[in-house]
Amino acid sequence: MSSEPEIQPPSTETPDESGEKISKKAAKKEAAKLEKMRRRQEQEEAARKTASLSLEDESSSRNYGDVTLTELQSTADPKAGKWREAVEGKEWTNVSELVEEIAGSEVLIRGRVHTNRPVSSKLGFVILRQSGFTVQCVVTESKERNVSVNMVKFLKQLSGESFVDVIGVVVLPKEPLTGTTQQVEIQVRKVYCVNSALQKLPLNVEDAARSEADIQAGKPGANQDTRLNNRVIDLRTPANQAIFRIQCHVQIAFREFLLSKGFLEIHTPKLIAGSSEGGAAVFRLEYKGQPACLAQSPQLHKQMAICGDLERVFEVGAVYRAEDSFTHRHLCEFIGLDVEMAIHKHYSEVMDIVGELFPFIFTKLEERCSKELEAIRKQYPFQPLKFLPKTLTIPFAEGIQMLKEAGVEADPLGDLNTEVERKLGQLVLEKYNTEFYILHRYPSAVRPFYTMPCADDSNYSNSFDVFIRGEEIISGAQRVHDPELLKEQAIRFGIDVDTIKTYIDSFRYGAPPHGGFGVGLERVVMLFCGLNNIRKTSLFPRDPLRLAP
Repeated sequence: MSSEPEIQPPSTETPDESGEKISKKAAKKEAAKLEKMRRRQEQEEAARKTASLSLEDESSSRNYGDVTLTELQSTADPKAGKWREAVEGKEWTNVSELVEEIAGSEVLIRGRVHTNRPVSSKLGFVILRQSGFTVQCVVTESKERNVSVNMVKFLKQLSGESFVDVIGVVVLPKEPLTGTTQQVEIQVRKVYCVNSALQKLPLNVEDAARSEADIQAGKPGANQDTRLNNRVIDLRTPANQAIFRIQCHVQIAFREFLLSKGFLEIHTPKLIAGSSEGGAAVFRLEYKGQPACLAQSPQLHKQMAICGDLERVFEVGAVYRAEDSFTHRHLCEFIGLDVEMAIHKHYSEVMDIVGELFPFIFTKLEERCSKELEAIRKQYPFQPLKFLPKTLTIPFAEGIQMLKEAGVEADPLGDLNTEVERKLGQLVLEKYNTEFYILHRYPSAVRPFYTMPCADDSNYSNSFDVFIRGEEIISGAQRVHDPELLKEQAIRFGIDVDTIKTYIDSFRYGAPPHGGFGVGLERVVMLFCGLNNIRKTSLFPRDPLRLAP
């Protein structure tokens, strides 16, 4: 009897490398073991790479990093830290001085991080800004130049507006640069963060620098209150940098001209017993138990200086007005440019000084500040001011007649409001092709108590205003130097003569005929640059609603 061979079930064993069979469970266990070993090897390889990187950084780590506080405390130790060692014996170069002619030179520069554009782990671009000038810095990983990937990484994490020192070589870019003022690049060799800014700022400099056209095109901007609330950041824009440089040059030219004409610069007190101009627009305070106020102008004391035989004086100083004027051209505190001088025959001698002084200032601004004017135009477009070599002078009555002929009614014995002033400016521009002119012989009723009345008609005075682009910037006049007439007019204006007794008495000791004028520095800059608000030309504006920052 034959028998069938026994059928065996499929084997669940797998041959191992030796040919011997192993179970599925054992196979899984072996695979897991191999995977674990592979991972361990990868970790070990990564550790070796990290160790290698650390060794690389050990030799280059002194080329970058944060500057320590000790190094910045004016220490005399040249080895106080790696930044101090790096900059020792070197001179800083201004960003504005980085030009094609110094290509190939190593420089040390300091600036703010304007923009930071990382490209890869081995390449990054940073634009540094200093006083409105910008330059592109390129950092590239390079063993030859001892620039590590960690240095690239350090540069990438620098926050905008941080202060950075860079040591590098000036090179010429392959293509012209459009995003910076300087047409060279810096190949970074060393970089140190002097001071870090917050990662998120309350105001972005680029937003604050937008023109109206940019904002209308949909780009983000910043309103005036946001900018003024964060003025420290707002001042960093190219236009603001330019505005305050121009303001400085106005003062330089003002002094330059007057000194050449024999004037002396003086400084008068700002704490006084009585008001300078009369009226209620005065800041009152207590002065050691006595009532006092902040000077509305240096008027009284610059006149007293003339009585002291200084003959021709000028002042650049703060002026305080407690007016509740919520306009585009009024401030409660501003910088006054004031002039006073003895006159020989006629108050036109004072107007002659004005007529020469301001064309001199305007011409010097055009000659010395072309870059600044261009920077302002980029954000706030405006046309150059039109003015004549010989300043136009118009009697007040003639100005009233010009308005009347144009269908504008104005009180012949009253003041001109802002709208009427602008209209007259437009008429003068059309007729005489100038935006700078003098209007004189104003009605007495609208001038201060110390203004000399006209000899032929006391309804009018020997006074004048000066206009730029249809807005008043200067008030001036011949002063009353007769003590009895001065006292009489002070009483009529409601001024307590006891509070200005020393002022009136100064004319009892012998006083020459004299006159002068005052102008607001911020208003001159505003109108010369065609700006729409005086707060743009005040470093930290003070108006009825703003006392900070």
